[in-house]
Amino acid sequence: MEDTRPALPTLGTFLRDSAARLEEAGVPSPGVDARALVQHALGLSRTECLTRAGERLSAQQLARVEALLAQRAARRPLQHLLGAVEWGGLRLRVDGRALIPRPETEWLLTLALGHLGTHPAPRIVDVGTGTGALALALKAACPGAQVTGSDLSAPALALARENGERCGLDVTWVQADLLAGLDGPYDLIVSNPPYLPAGDREGAPPELEHDPALALYAGPTGLDLARPLAQQAASRLAAGGALLLELDPRNAPRLAAELRDTGWVAEVGADLAGRERFVTARRV
Repeated sequence: MEDTRPALPTLGTFLRDSAARLEEAGVPSPGVDARALVQHALGLSRTECLTRAGERLSAQQLARVEALLAQRAARRPLQHLLGAVEWGGLRLRVDGRALIPRPETEWLLTLALGHLGTHPAPRIVDVGTGTGALALALKAACPGAQVTGSDLSAPALALARENGERCGLDVTWVQADLLAGLDGPYDLIVSNPPYLPAGDREGAPPELEHDPALALYAGPTGLDLARPLAQQAASRLAAGGALLLELDPRNAPRLAAELRDTGWVAEVGADLAGRERFVTARRV
């Protein structure tokens, strides 16, 4: 009997159709995401995706990729489907226990390393460490540093510990509300705290529903955590130490001005897109 089943698609055709499907679902970068999922599911490199574009997928391969594409079309974050991200020179596990590390936060890492300079053994605390990305990248760049990562969320800390073990980096993990119970003195207090105004939750991209709300929103203005963190940091910094924060661009200049009014020397820095989102503050 003649087999009337439709022929399985070639890799190239499937990639084009998948990108169109994700675009229809509203995914912001459909082509990039489709290729990333295909490479992940089939264990292919980017070059192999190009050179094998004319090969037909097997039924098993098709099923594996389709399962991932369906989840991405439903707006589950790409990083959760891939299971890991490259960040700060490290490969980190990501899932729904903590905020996915954003590329723009790598500039906070650059600012932190610039502040530390050649300090051989700085004491550092990363407040709201989440996946542990910033704490681990600082430890990797400064092996002599004493690095602590704190977070209010026990699940986030569990993920951070897993990433520390995965990377082979010795960081101390502490469950704490901001700096409660952490006495210092610290040469650097760094944080990418929750900073979105609560009103942003309405109309937020569907992907954000997969990040913990605790890691995203900080009251009506978005400063409900950054303000008390700065107050606590004032008594925990060593001489010459600094507080480095990543904030919403709507609020970084505002908080810097407030800190200057209370005795800090505070500067605002821009990300690579020119958005003012970083605050560097020192006590006089």
